[in-house]
Amino acid sequence: MHRNLVIIPTYNEKENIRDITNAVMTLPVPFELLIIDDGSPDGTADIVRELQTEFPNRIHLIEREGKLGLGTAYIRGFAFAVEHGYDYIYEMDADFSHNPNDLVALYEACANGGADLAIGSRYIKGVNVVNWPMGRVLMSYFASIYVRLVTGLPIKDSTAGFKCYHRSVLETIDPEKIHFIGYAFQIEMKFTAWKHGFNIVEVPIIFTERAKGNSKMSKGIFKEAIFGVIQMKVRSLFRKYQPYHVV
Repeated sequence: MHRNLVIIPTYNEKENIRDITNAVMTLPVPFELLIIDDGSPDGTADIVRELQTEFPNRIHLIEREGKLGLGTAYIRGFAFAVEHGYDYIYEMDADFSHNPNDLVALYEACANGGADLAIGSRYIKGVNVVNWPMGRVLMSYFASIYVRLVTGLPIKDSTAGFKCYHRSVLETIDPEKIHFIGYAFQIEMKFTAWKHGFNIVEVPIIFTERAKGNSKMSKGIFKEAIFGVIQMKVRSLFRKYQPYHVV
């Protein structure tokens, strides 16, 4: 059986962390969880420690001091995953905007469908977003179109944060060399995987806005992604990418 690690960065997620953990633990595929908590003052990490006693050896916790950025959280998690020999590594939010049941579909796309990177896509079959204001839907949708136009990246949901990587993708990319640590991090990871020749597949999902807790999204985050795409494209013109495919 493959070893699967789901990485969930958290900041003030006490209202969601127990429920999301229980949902992942009961899935038919044996997933483990790595919670990376950025010093949540609401006690999120304390709840995770309680859950570790309920699910021995399946829940891991890394605590950091303060909000250090989404990208750095995932980079830390990727290093943990590679060091400990996990086969498939997942990114997921704690707030149920990503349906835990869709982890199985991402796993199947990689383990049995030949994908090196599987993306939970909101836009592969129309626009599948629930409870977002129209302005935010349009901003997200057209951001992905913009990324395709600038970079040529053939992905309809280039800003998606729900993904499954084969370990070899992370080993090849070396996330420590990724320049962005905010929202543009998600775009740069996909772009770099594509430039290395990995097989990327989009799996249709329905994205639902969080019901509990506060969103971390802002217009500034999207602005970072828009200008970051141009920088990323320019840098790529002066870089060689080693073709690689998982055997």
